[in-house]
Amino acid sequence: MNFPELTDDPEDTQHTPAERARAASRSTWVSVAVNVVLTTLQIVVGIFAKSQGLIADGIHSLSDLVADFVVLFASHHSKKDADADHPYGHQRFETAASLVLGVLLLAVGVGMLWSAVRKLESPETVQQVHIVALWVAGVALLSKELLFRYMLAVAKRVKSGMLVANAWHARSDAASSLVVGLGIVGNLAGYPILDPIAALIVGLMVAKMGWGFGWSALHDLMDHAVDAQEVQAIRDTLAQTPGVSGVHDVRTRKMGDMVVADAHIEVDASLTVEEGHDIAVLARDRVLQRHRVLNLMTHVDPWHRPDRDHAPVPLVPTAGAASTPLAQP
Repeated sequence: MNFPELTDDPEDTQHTPAERARAASRSTWVSVAVNVVLTTLQIVVGIFAKSQGLIADGIHSLSDLVADFVVLFASHHSKKDADADHPYGHQRFETAASLVLGVLLLAVGVGMLWSAVRKLESPETVQQVHIVALWVAGVALLSKELLFRYMLAVAKRVKSGMLVANAWHARSDAASSLVVGLGIVGNLAGYPILDPIAALIVGLMVAKMGWGFGWSALHDLMDHAVDAQEVQAIRDTLAQTPGVSGVHDVRTRKMGDMVVADAHIEVDASLTVEEGHDIAVLARDRVLQRHRVLNLMTHVDPWHRPDRDHAPVPLVPTAGAASTPLAQP
């Protein structure tokens, strides 16, 4: 899953692992505080108000709380420096965290579906809920929507897919609180069956989101490339580097929320090896400064001016040929 929120921004300088980890920690602790309060309130009130939908929403908030601690664990480990065993760093801890979040959401969603279906099989057991459940659903809706907007703003600033996943997890809770609120309203209006139906809808929403995040993380663990727009942006930065005459074979792969890339750049064939190397270093530095690229491997290819005769020159004399000095271009 490619997040449009993470579109490349050349002026964004907050892509370093340390800054991303600090942002993840701050926003996630805010989420922890909100989810502790909501989980307790929703489950306790849901039990006493006899609302299955509100209890399901509380379990969803509980899954958010567990997810928050997964994010904290991953952000702590992903900021570690590269070492002998992990020469590209530990950024894929974030991908692993997104996979865990997806599996968690999927499991919670399936559990909620099962519980709702059991209730719908015995509609006579569904009781009328107390109106206090509606007020709690409204408080949860407002809290989760505000939390989503805050976390998404942080995720966009530091370009973290893991934080985007956690933010949309909060938005899914806001949407589920809305559905639960509508189910409670229907229950109070004389249609008790609407409360478990609301719980069923919430379960479907949670399961679908869990599948999406888990599938996306699985693709990233299989070296999924970034989207074409970001690849083109990297290609443009290389092509605009002074001394680079052409760019081809740009390849990328995800490393957590960072990118590892390699590319072939063409430089004037008449330049010295040292001059070609300096151009390659400059091109690499420009890409690392402007994009969320963790490392770029460049391969330098010779580029011949169109007005020069640059017929291929054999590097090894052919069999039977006289041993003469190789011609120079």
